[in-house]
Amino acid sequence: MTLLADVLPHRQLRDAQTVAARLTDALAVPPPPEPGADLSPTSPRWRGQSLSKGAAGVAVLHGVRAHAGADSWDRVHQWLACATREDLSAGPGAGLWHGAPAVAFAISTAAPPGQYPRAMERLDAAVTTLVRTRLDAATARMAAAERPSLGEFDLVRGLTGLGAYLLRRDPHSRLIRQVLTYLVRLTEPLPADDPAGNTAPGWWTSDIPSGRPVDAFRDGHADLGMAHGISGPLALLALAMRRGMTVDGQAAAIDRICQWLDAWRHDGRSGPWWPERVTLAELRAGRSARSGPARPSWCYGTPGIARAQQLAGHATGDLARQHRAEEALIGCLSDPAQLARFTDPALCHGWAGLIATTWYAAADALSPDLGAHLLRLLDTFLDQAGTGASPFLKLPGLIDGSAGIALTLHTMATGTSGGWETSLLIN
Repeated sequence: MTLLADVLPHRQLRDAQTVAARLTDALAVPPPPEPGADLSPTSPRWRGQSLSKGAAGVAVLHGVRAHAGADSWDRVHQWLACATREDLSAGPGAGLWHGAPAVAFAISTAAPPGQYPRAMERLDAAVTTLVRTRLDAATARMAAAERPSLGEFDLVRGLTGLGAYLLRRDPHSRLIRQVLTYLVRLTEPLPADDPAGNTAPGWWTSDIPSGRPVDAFRDGHADLGMAHGISGPLALLALAMRRGMTVDGQAAAIDRICQWLDAWRHDGRSGPWWPERVTLAELRAGRSARSGPARPSWCYGTPGIARAQQLAGHATGDLARQHRAEEALIGCLSDPAQLARFTDPALCHGWAGLIATTWYAAADALSPDLGAHLLRLLDTFLDQAGTGASPFLKLPGLIDGSAGIALTLHTMATGTSGGWETSLLIN
């Protein structure tokens, strides 16, 4: 992979550095503790151990910049201390973006080399226990032929996210091989409770998406996105293969997921797109009820789904698949109607996620077209990030706040990576 900072015009480099520094300086000092807050899952006191909304994510920003000589280690230590003020969660709600795994990821990414060895030893033990518990539960669930919850396998709090941490932290461990083996099994089809005899993929879940009508999802659904859906496992399986970590059936599992995505790829006026989810009614009809693409976000939209397939094509040597994935992303980047759906500059749902995903996709691309579109869109992102108008610029987190926006700009301005992108599985 060759990062593209050397091809950015001087003006864009300067502006990216300026906006990144301003956003970072606004996060120089952690907020004071909130002793009056309770310890319910929605309490602000839990946010410290969150990559998405809290101090763990801000520590990653300062750490990546400090490793590049652009920030102080004192800021890193302060934000890591803030992230560990409360007892760390290692229960059902813990995952890559929250709790002990999130703090482990933050320290391993942000801290100076050799720092916090005892803390990392304890955190690694907690993550190991959590992964084994989750794998045991998944094995029992499969044996009972039950459907998985999204939280069993997704990137945010499931085994895909925990596997992403393990792949970065200890890429040759027995535990990451067990996670990959689990993901291979996850791709095997299950009955769909359908009188017509349709089968559903192994990731077909009974979960009702937040804010969605219960009736439409009563018979389950398949999520296609990177954050909660099957594109996350696809990206992890492909990234592991690229790094030489393989298990039995891994290539076949990658192919099964890609074939499913091929089946649900729709061709629109601006290019290919995928639905966010597939319901049983849509599975029977063989087509999504949507008439066109939704918001082009990293979490559910074409950018994340296309990047996962690009990684799969790259890992397996399937250049035709890689090319098709890149063409889908180019079509998305070229469509003003899709881009107009963005309402914020953050990583998960907004401009930073699109730009960061395209940045890494362009570095692997077979043609220079992705890089050309990236240069064109960077000015829009700089304007969004630099105006200060979005409420997301006032939030501290990596995934949903200004830390992720600053880190995306820092990465582009310096050509350094730092490993933070593991939290999105885009590299």
